[in-house]
Amino acid sequence: MRRVGVLTSGGDAPGMNAAVRAVVRRGVSLGVQVVGVRHGYAGLIAGDFIDLDISSVGDIIHRGGTVLQTARSDRFMTPEGQREAVEKARAAGIDGMVVIGGDGSFRGAIRLTELGLPAIGVPGTIDNDIYGTDRTIGFDTAVNTCLEAIRKIRDTATSHDRTFVLEVMGRHSGWIALAAGLAGGAESILLPERPLPIEEVVARLKRGVERGKRHSLIIVAEGVGSGFDVGREIRERTGYDTRVTVLGHIQRGGAPTAADAMLASRMGARAVELLVEGRGGLFVGEVDNELVTAPLASVLDRRKEIPEELLDLAEVLAI
Repeated sequence: MRRVGVLTSGGDAPGMNAAVRAVVRRGVSLGVQVVGVRHGYAGLIAGDFIDLDISSVGDIIHRGGTVLQTARSDRFMTPEGQREAVEKARAAGIDGMVVIGGDGSFRGAIRLTELGLPAIGVPGTIDNDIYGTDRTIGFDTAVNTCLEAIRKIRDTATSHDRTFVLEVMGRHSGWIALAAGLAGGAESILLPERPLPIEEVVARLKRGVERGKRHSLIIVAEGVGSGFDVGREIRERTGYDTRVTVLGHIQRGGAPTAADAMLASRMGARAVELLVEGRGGLFVGEVDNELVTAPLASVLDRRKEIPEELLDLAEVLAI
């Protein structure tokens, strides 16, 4: 293994740059040249490569987003595009790939491996929805971004005696909503994993008012529905002054927390080590604070469940 490529794919996540930095610096320490692939799989097909060294990844560990940039590629989803990507990599002397991204990125890494270019997947997604790892790169930062917003919104809610609905990201996963809602003391948390009927949300609000509560905060995971729809239902059923905030892509930006920077650094370094060991078709995860590896195929199409104890806790603390 003389030359290793690294790309970031799918949605950006805080900590991706820390992972790229770790791939380069660990690769250099092992005598491997690292090649950056810009714009994800689209860049792999286009041959958009840049040689990386220790200096080129200096001062990026604290930066959000991805310096390699990311893009989605319809062409790479075709067999012809996949073969073209491998041919471009081989022509550049690339012997293996580190792919940083989510489940869609992992599917691409599997195809690269099947076509003779060993690839290792590093889970980078704020959704924390990759099976086989306790945490994904970017999740902790996204939760803390939401928590900061919750605390600021609660100040306004308290000042004006208002009910606020906060919609957060998560697609089909409620991890961000649950973690931010628990840490921020939300009165109700609406999750895909355990839908909460609007009637129960309203009942909780009314019980709170009856015991003298003047404001409330409700967290809605986007996978459940629109925060605006929830807010409208609350206004129509209660008459309470209700406002809605959608955090949107602000959750994906910003400098990574210490937890994400450390996790990304560990995972990126381990990915290069696996390639140097002659292994491919694997992903690097973290379980009980220890790095683990598993076949990429074993983590796809499997739902990462939120533990029942956390779901139960969210309901108990909302009472």
